[in-house]
Amino acid sequence: MAAIKMVYIGGGSTRAAGTVASFIHQGDNFKDSEIVLVDLNEERLEIVRKMAQKMADIQGTNIKITATLDRKAALQDSDAVLTSFRPGGFEARYLDESIPLKHGFIGQETQGAGGFFMAMRSLHVLKGIVEDIEAISPNAWLFNYTNPVNIVSEAITHHSPIKTVSLCEGPIIFPQWIAETAGLDPAHLDVSMIGLNHNCWSNRHLYKGQDIMPLLAEAYERLKDDPSVSRHQLRMLKLAVTMGSIPADYFQYFYYKEEVLEQLQAKPTTRSQDILAKVPDYWKHYTEQAESATPELDPNRSRGGIHELELAFDVMDAVFNDRKEVWTCNVPNNGAIADFPADRVVEVPCFVDRNGIAPIAQGHMPQQTAGLVKMLGEYQALTAEAGWSGTRIDGIRALASHPLVYSIDRAEKLYDEMAQAHKAYLPERLLK
Repeated sequence: MAAIKMVYIGGGSTRAAGTVASFIHQGDNFKDSEIVLVDLNEERLEIVRKMAQKMADIQGTNIKITATLDRKAALQDSDAVLTSFRPGGFEARYLDESIPLKHGFIGQETQGAGGFFMAMRSLHVLKGIVEDIEAISPNAWLFNYTNPVNIVSEAITHHSPIKTVSLCEGPIIFPQWIAETAGLDPAHLDVSMIGLNHNCWSNRHLYKGQDIMPLLAEAYERLKDDPSVSRHQLRMLKLAVTMGSIPADYFQYFYYKEEVLEQLQAKPTTRSQDILAKVPDYWKHYTEQAESATPELDPNRSRGGIHELELAFDVMDAVFNDRKEVWTCNVPNNGAIADFPADRVVEVPCFVDRNGIAPIAQGHMPQQTAGLVKMLGEYQALTAEAGWSGTRIDGIRALASHPLVYSIDRAEKLYDEMAQAHKAYLPERLLK
């Protein structure tokens, strides 16, 4: 088994405890490895480090866990760099969610104007991280979980030679949610999803070896007037049946735009405010476990659950231990999906071994799904360039091209207000 040095940038975040627990859970695949936690808050880094080291010691895999504020020192001799952080914290996410609503647009973490400014902030930080990796540890792999992961990888793959992949569990969990709504057992699913991150559709959707669509259609007819089933569940089930393909959950923002906008505007709090209300208890729980002789995470008091970012470690295992496995990743297309340019980052099943991550040919997306996703692909490319090296006008052009915006005058007003609100986390070139 491979012994690696992994640098985890974001190691003091609310997700960090569950993320390190995931790595330790796979400890037998990474015996004698080292994790270096990097973040901006020394106190929280120490809480995560102390708890995680105890968990690793109990498992007996000889994993060493350290923590530092010095990113460059951490990157020395690293084999893998895991990035999962949120520039500006949940307070910045609140701005992403709330400001668009004032302008009559959906406010969301990775879609529309909110996702655009999340990308601008993330790329501002990641550009420096990438430069450090190139200078200090150029042979290391970058495993990115910082959102929006597709735009992050789009930018990095066009501007850096480092080995990089972005990851998200969406293609695994979206079909499970649909199956559970329909009263089906997710264990019997055989589903493949392709497209863009958070904007993918199934191109294979089997249940016990048969097409799942007739079962979903029957379930929708049975459940559509059932008051115990949420409106959101029914929306996604109907969308799957209508399009003949299982959708990413985020397509609700496009195919039910007016209904979702009204719902978000009527809600007294945003999603970020709901999370912020829980953050003190998360850290209270992590502190308690750090002081415990036998730390154990409570899924109800841990951000994201007790095993976070598991896919990152599955893919790391496949790379460093030459597993020759198939995992869905965000990488340059290289012909895998016929609807996109070769250099566009897509979310697609990939063959993963010690030689790298190779996308597997999928043909075309279902025709009824391809148009919107191709539009989002063009937006993705414009946004990646704006975030990496663009100016205010590049940003406005990119934002205006998003299907949830599509207005020059409104995009300009929205851009300027959000850019000023986020100016502490943006490069000066995007403000003028």
